[in-house]
Amino acid sequence: MNSLTKHLKKSIEIIEKNNINDDLWRLNFHLMPPVGWLNDPNGLCYFNGEYHVFFQYSPFDAKGALKFWGHYKSKDLINWEYLGVPLLPDQPFDCHGAYSGSSLVEDDKMYIYYTGNVKHTGENYDYINTGRGSNTILAISDGVNIINKKCLLTNNDYPKNLTCHVRDPKVFKENDVYYMVLGARTKEDKGVVLLYKSLDKINWTFLNTIETENTFGYMWECPDLFTLDNKTILMVSPQGLEEDGYKYQNIYQSGYFILNGDYKSCNYSLSSFTELDRGFDFYAPQTFLDNKNRRILIGWLGLPDIDPFYKNKTVENNWQHSLTIPRVLKIINDKLYQQPIEELKNLRKDKLIIENNKTYNVDSSFELIIENINNNIEIKLENDINILFKDNLFTLSFDTNDLGCGRSKRSVPLDFCNKLQIFVDHSSIEIFINDGEEVFSTRFYPKNRNIDLKISCNSDNILYPLDKYSIK
Repeated sequence: MNSLTKHLKKSIEIIEKNNINDDLWRLNFHLMPPVGWLNDPNGLCYFNGEYHVFFQYSPFDAKGALKFWGHYKSKDLINWEYLGVPLLPDQPFDCHGAYSGSSLVEDDKMYIYYTGNVKHTGENYDYINTGRGSNTILAISDGVNIINKKCLLTNNDYPKNLTCHVRDPKVFKENDVYYMVLGARTKEDKGVVLLYKSLDKINWTFLNTIETENTFGYMWECPDLFTLDNKTILMVSPQGLEEDGYKYQNIYQSGYFILNGDYKSCNYSLSSFTELDRGFDFYAPQTFLDNKNRRILIGWLGLPDIDPFYKNKTVENNWQHSLTIPRVLKIINDKLYQQPIEELKNLRKDKLIIENNKTYNVDSSFELIIENINNNIEIKLENDINILFKDNLFTLSFDTNDLGCGRSKRSVPLDFCNKLQIFVDHSSIEIFINDGEEVFSTRFYPKNRNIDLKISCNSDNILYPLDKYSIK
């Protein structure tokens, strides 16, 4: 530990003592930053009997600044312990930010791969084609502390047709060979994924570029490559897509391709791109396998660069953003479904049967389950937020600017809406439709911890269970 590391750690400890947990909008069952800014989930893994979640963290600025990694761990995905900030930008190869990455668990260690960001000083640098160092770093951890760090790849080790934007390594092992995918932007402003291989986790050789035939966004961030139910999934967060009807309505998207053929050579093809979340606030998801062989996804319940489109009021209180609840991935009819982890049922209490067209004033931390839906349905929160299925269109919308802070409307066409599972957590909403066929995530900012809830359907009598659970 050098003197800079000690100084940074001490400064973070001091600023984290500013208690903001009594904030009206602090969440009850989501992971948040103690203070400041949170973005991408990183290094997700199951290690020595515990789940580990790292996250991009800017403790000194709620609008995002110098990036560190914060760290939570849990035995059950419900009760979490904050472990502080193990990964700091304290070396010449990461001095302007410890950017996103992943963890590989092996030999009773965490092998953490991440991007070390370096911005050189110069009047003529645009930091796209010049002036930026994007270094791939290996940090070895015992699960609590970083033992050592080593720079593995620099800009000179990437293909020559790339800009300086190469980042977010995801590493996995297959038949005693290690593979790494990196998100990148070419000099022709095309988003691609780079594939590397290694036999020792340290020395890496470039194998292939994975890309669409035509340009699909200028940058692909946060790549993830995995096999699920005999399907190979390439998950990316593309930047630069143009809105297309109900698709690509956020400033940046997150979704996946089904990859057919041999991605380790040029003999492959990509399916059409499918968005993972249709809401206002979702980006940079990452997945991992747990000890139950579940493929679990956690995303950032937020987005970069949302100003001037909409805002988060928590900036006024010196913090911003959270992570999503963990979601189990399944493939049904060649589509990824996202389902809330079963462990969340352990947080249920005080079940309430909701009646049709009746308004309830409830604590704003609850789970709502509506099954066997056989007609149109509308859910209203605070007489402002509308969750509506009508004429084969599912819509999440805000009537005013009060709760949504600029958020307006997001929709997706559906053949049917048979089930809704909705998690409300003081200032966040995650909506799972048809057991995760579609998901909508958003932030909202009520004036009180108790909010009005009303459900209406096309019947004088309720035709199906409407169960509302308070959450511990």
